[in-house]
Amino acid sequence: MRIRYNHLLDNSPRVYDVRGNYLRVGRAADNDIVLNSPFVADRALEFLKKVDGWELVVSGGGICRLSDRDLFVGEKELLTGDVELSLGPFTLLVEFPRTARQTEDVRRREWDRKLSELVSEVHLELLQRMDLKSHFHDNRGQTDEYLLVLEHNIEEIAKLRGLLKPENDALILHTAGHALRGEMLNDLLNSAGGGFDGALTAAAAWTRTLSIVADRERELQETNARLAKQIELSPSQPLTERLEVVERKFWPAFAAHADAVHRDFREYLAFRYLKKQIKDIVFGYGPLEDLLRVPTVSEIMVVDREHIYIEKSGVLENSGRRFTSDETTLAIIERIVSRVGRRIDKSQPLVDARLWDGSRVNAVIPPLAVSGPCITIRKFPSRRLKVDDLIAKGSMTPTVAAFLKAAVLARANIIIAGGTGSGKTTLLNCLSDFIPDKERIVTIEDTAELQLAKEHVVRLETKTANVEGRGEYTIRDLVKNALRMRPDRVVVGECRSGESLDMLQAMNTGHDGSMTTIHANSAEDVILRLEVLVQMAADLPVESIHRQIASAVDLVVQQARLRDGSRRITQIAEVVDYDEITKQMRLKDLFMLETVDGKPLLRPTGCLPTFMEKLIGAGLLDLNAFYL
Repeated sequence: MRIRYNHLLDNSPRVYDVRGNYLRVGRAADNDIVLNSPFVADRALEFLKKVDGWELVVSGGGICRLSDRDLFVGEKELLTGDVELSLGPFTLLVEFPRTARQTEDVRRREWDRKLSELVSEVHLELLQRMDLKSHFHDNRGQTDEYLLVLEHNIEEIAKLRGLLKPENDALILHTAGHALRGEMLNDLLNSAGGGFDGALTAAAAWTRTLSIVADRERELQETNARLAKQIELSPSQPLTERLEVVERKFWPAFAAHADAVHRDFREYLAFRYLKKQIKDIVFGYGPLEDLLRVPTVSEIMVVDREHIYIEKSGVLENSGRRFTSDETTLAIIERIVSRVGRRIDKSQPLVDARLWDGSRVNAVIPPLAVSGPCITIRKFPSRRLKVDDLIAKGSMTPTVAAFLKAAVLARANIIIAGGTGSGKTTLLNCLSDFIPDKERIVTIEDTAELQLAKEHVVRLETKTANVEGRGEYTIRDLVKNALRMRPDRVVVGECRSGESLDMLQAMNTGHDGSMTTIHANSAEDVILRLEVLVQMAADLPVESIHRQIASAVDLVVQQARLRDGSRRITQIAEVVDYDEITKQMRLKDLFMLETVDGKPLLRPTGCLPTFMEKLIGAGLLDLNAFYL
């Protein structure tokens, strides 16, 4: 292990190569790394070698900042990879020795960059040859003749660009690997059925490769069958596990098998992959096309044309994919938003939209996006999650599920709170399963993403103003209109403005059992946030707002995404009443997330809700099972 360290005012870092199994850092002279500053403790940090990494111990006073969070005295952290530490005025960069796998990953990212440059060059020349720029939205991709001409042009341009020159042999082999891997993933998704393609463009006519050669395709299938056996890919495994196996093991297996892939076959695979990539740009969603199909990817974040990040199991990683240009990124954004009747341009440089499968899309372009167009896509799972799935994932316990079911059936008004990506919408979808089928539900959202598995659901979505600045309908307009639609329950996707007042009034005027979500860090913060949101709609005294909240809201369910990426309910609190003496809202915690044997567990606090007798009397909840 190596540590580079420097003072904030010093641009020349010093390097310390760790030789033994123990390292001390601090101000005192007997430390291995001496940081001479009154803001650093005599013995500030200790590093201890462990089997699976190095344990960092904060042993002195002051705050040590690890990446994006603070560590205090006594805290320990296991380091398994490169990290950056801040200690007083010093910065320490901890570098781990590169493994062969990491070196190979770096080399592969470099080939990905070169492949992206080739795709960009071929695409730009293709635009000029076939005048594709003015035909982004036509139906040419549906005809075999046009696709065949397109594919032949792509192959010809790539040859003219020198792809087949001997110095590009490594690039051809790398591209062939991408073709084999892509086809293996595609076969897995298609064999799974159940709509993993959904309404995405993967089933469109242009996805066919017209210039395929039958003998080469058989060779492709045989090669992938050998690779699948080598990486121990079993048909009995769940789809997500098989996809993860391919992600982890494909490239090492391909490297071991590369010599068996003869030159002609490599070239065929390289051209095949190149054609797919460019057709994805011309007719589909470009580098996002494959990411949208893979169910293990839950979020896609385009920072700029060079960087596309994805979220898998709550962890962010660079996908290694790129857009060929800002113009291409913008064209694909326009393709997405135009299909749902929305627009984006310099006069309206940000937009919320959705894909055909319901996935939520947010796009921002210049002048608001300084580094070029950026996109954020929150994907919907291919299969709608149910309460049993949340229990299996540890998001809640069976006891909590039984309590929430009873609360929904008893028509309690519920607010689900949490941060971005904490699972609020998923939980709201699951709780809606408990609503009796005979009841009429009206849902109201900025961008429709709720998936209520009910027949009698009226879905309303906001509308932005047209070019003339007219025709806008906000959440608040829709909430007011919903009350005239004879709803039994009103479900608002998210309260973020003045519609909070209308929602509270709906809860107070005979629409019990309504639900909504809100951004807040705790049940207590929900009250503070509602104060601000209600005052955006009307200049009301805080006391009046508190009385309205106390009368309207029964439960606050707090959702959070933990450090390991898991999404869990962390708190369930009852809004009891407004205390006229203290002038404060009274909340009662019913369940709280605790750490038991190092694991998070949602446990009852021992307090019963004030409406517990109602739940038991109606036969909705068994008190004996409440604390199991």
